[in-house]
Amino acid sequence: MSVSMSPGGSGAPERPARTAVVIPAAGRGVRLGPGAPKALRPLSGTPMLVHAVRAMAGSRSVSLVVVVAPPDGADEVQRLLDAYPLTGRGADVVVVPGGETRQESVRLGLAAVPEDVSTVLVHDAARPLVPVDTVDAVVAAVRDGAPAVVPALPLADTVKQVEPRTGERAGEPEPVVGTPERARLRAVQTPQGFDRATLAEAHEKIVLEGDGATDDAGMVERLGVEVVVVPGHEEAFKVTRPLDLVLAEAVLARRRANDGF
Repeated sequence: MSVSMSPGGSGAPERPARTAVVIPAAGRGVRLGPGAPKALRPLSGTPMLVHAVRAMAGSRSVSLVVVVAPPDGADEVQRLLDAYPLTGRGADVVVVPGGETRQESVRLGLAAVPEDVSTVLVHDAARPLVPVDTVDAVVAAVRDGAPAVVPALPLADTVKQVEPRTGERAGEPEPVVGTPERARLRAVQTPQGFDRATLAEAHEKIVLEGDGATDDAGMVERLGVEVVVVPGHEEAFKVTRPLDLVLAEAVLARRRANDGF
């Protein structure tokens, strides 16, 4: 039986590359209306967060999933995940308390990732149905040398750039100031993948006011580091509105009928 050796020729076995996923799940999800946080809303009887964790753990590349709970809700999220064990999946799942912003929550999740993990994905809990092939494509691109990778889809609609109406003029018609070339635009999804050192540097150096960063790849861009795109998937949509829940239920029903999901 052959044993992989380290590049230095010391004879020590080369440690396999490890990938972890950080899932920030501390938001309230106001666009879905009052009630439980969006990540805990049921989808076909199972909390959306559980679907998202299963989607990430379904990749053989992923060895750890870090769920970042609301600051005062880590115990509740842990009990929830304990009630829906990851049968047949090799990834470990840990829960840590998050911060007041998504950026702070991702940073706290990253701090819980062991030092021997070289690739880190950041995934929205509100994207519960991302296929495993998309996860694998992001991981593969990072392991092939890309410091930052995002899955994305071409836009189906023409996009207009407008001058927003705010304050007393909110709700008034907004003037169009430009029409970007649609062929050059992409709708970005998650999981976004990063070389661990690159993501850590972005969270160390990029400090944004207000609600902080909502896009980790955008933080990496601000470092001057190249971000590349791999094909996304139409089922990796974000559940933010009641209509999205209807679509997600339909996707799950199709999976059960076709694949026994």
